[in-house]
Amino acid sequence: MRPIVLTAGLLAACAPGLANDRLAVPAAVPTGGKTESCIPLIQVRQTHVRSDSVIDFEMKGGAVYRNALPYPCPGLGSEKRYVHETSINQICSSDTIRVLYSSPSPLGATCGLGQFVPVTLAPREK
Repeated sequence: MRPIVLTAGLLAACAPGLANDRLAVPAAVPTGGKTESCIPLIQVRQTHVRSDSVIDFEMKGGAVYRNALPYPCPGLGSEKRYVHETSINQICSSDTIRVLYSSPSPLGATCGLGQFVPVTLAPREK
C-alpha cells in the first residue's frame, strides 16, 4: 500500500518573527466535545501551524481541533509546514510529523503529535 503524504501549513501566512510571538497562537476554549486520538484526513479542510508546539486542524463544517504537541518541534513555528506519512486515512496522536525546510536540507526535526482537542478560537484583536 502506498503511503499518503499530508503536507500542511503551506497556506498559513504569517509575518517573519511572529512564530515566537504569543499573538501567533490565538486563544482557544475547549468546546467540551470529545478529545480524539485520530481525525479523518478527508475531513481536514486546512491546517494552521501556530508555533513550535501548536497546530490547529480546521475541519469541513467549521469544527477546529487543536493539537498541542507534547514537546516543542524545532523549526515548526518558523517554517509553518510539515509532512506526515500514513497508509491509513487519518492522522493520529501516535503519529509523527517532519518539519519541511525551504533549504538547505528539506527535512527537519521529527516530532510526535498530541491529542486532538475540539476548540473554539477566540477572535483576534485588531
